[in-house]
Amino acid sequence: MTQRVLIAFDKFKDAMTAQRASAITGREIKKLHPDWHIDHAPLTDGGEGFCQILTEAAGGTIESVPAFGPRMKQLHAPIGMVDARKLPERARELLFGAPDGEAPERLAVLEMASASGLALLPLQDRDPWHASSYGTGQLIRAASEMGAGAIVLGVGGSATNDLGLGALAALGLEFRDTTGGRIRPPFPVSWHNVERIEGEVFPAIPPIAIACDVSNPVLGSNGSSAIYGPQKGLTALDLPKLETLMERMAALLCTHCDKDFLTATSTPGAGAAGGIAFGLMTAARARLVPGFELVAAWLDLDARIEAADLVITGEGRFDRSSLSGKGPGAIVHRALEKGRRTLVFAGAVEADEADLAETGEIYAITPSGTPFSEALSRADQFLAAAIAGHFS
Repeated sequence: MTQRVLIAFDKFKDAMTAQRASAITGREIKKLHPDWHIDHAPLTDGGEGFCQILTEAAGGTIESVPAFGPRMKQLHAPIGMVDARKLPERARELLFGAPDGEAPERLAVLEMASASGLALLPLQDRDPWHASSYGTGQLIRAASEMGAGAIVLGVGGSATNDLGLGALAALGLEFRDTTGGRIRPPFPVSWHNVERIEGEVFPAIPPIAIACDVSNPVLGSNGSSAIYGPQKGLTALDLPKLETLMERMAALLCTHCDKDFLTATSTPGAGAAGGIAFGLMTAARARLVPGFELVAAWLDLDARIEAADLVITGEGRFDRSSLSGKGPGAIVHRALEKGRRTLVFAGAVEADEADLAETGEIYAITPSGTPFSEALSRADQFLAAAIAGHFS
């Protein structure tokens, strides 16, 4: 019997992109069931793949532009350009306030991970004191110069914890020391030298929507440094020092932009990506939009789930956090609500049976006892074997 299969994987971090996992799964199913209809809808959490997945889904174009990486090494990063008028109604509503609102012909799709991402740095170079979001600012500026009427920015996978001050330096703000000398970019390691902030963001920068699912504020025990700093290389010993400097720099920026400090720093989501959401909202009129909801609307996932007989999803590790309402967990819930059979294939499954009881069929693709490094390097083989074994 012919089946309609929706394949909607997220990435297997450090092992496979969402697109690769989707392609492998489709290939293996087609070998066994050549008459089945396959619909590919790779997912993105705002990190690596955000630009390509959304741009290709909207029939847009991608251009590679020069930018600096998190440690100011020259690289090239993508800018997607799509016609926002052709996006699904709900996506337009999230981005522009109403489905019939003014949607620009040229909407730029950017991902922070491609210019300021943690994956760009080897383990020994991961240190938020010496990481800047300057390259992300360059992408925003380049998109403006390419004629973008609006920008949507995915901020997952960042290497930085610099309040977005690096990005703002690329967009026109200047950071001065006591002698009037310019500090550019303002790496956190140099913040103690910053005496004042001058200038303004270039007026030609279009409205920016930041796709974000985290609710962390900038400062405090639930702030960007405390929660995400350690995975970027921040030591427990350095946390109080960086937190103090962040508070000072946030206050300087709020004063310069005439914004209320307590309101700006406590806004849920302002701590996203090392505080770049705070910086862009404070100085560049950016606003937050719910990341997975935007992706789901952009990809028209509900309609595609409705049209499927079987839904296949997964990611590198499926755990309790996967069930919190985004990514593969959200796909599972939406599919089961519509009565669709659902399969999850993950590199590892780490959740209590009670948490997994109502989440369809879940399979760990990595053989028991496999070393982690091998699990990463052979993830594509393990996924292919798991799919072939299940459908044969």
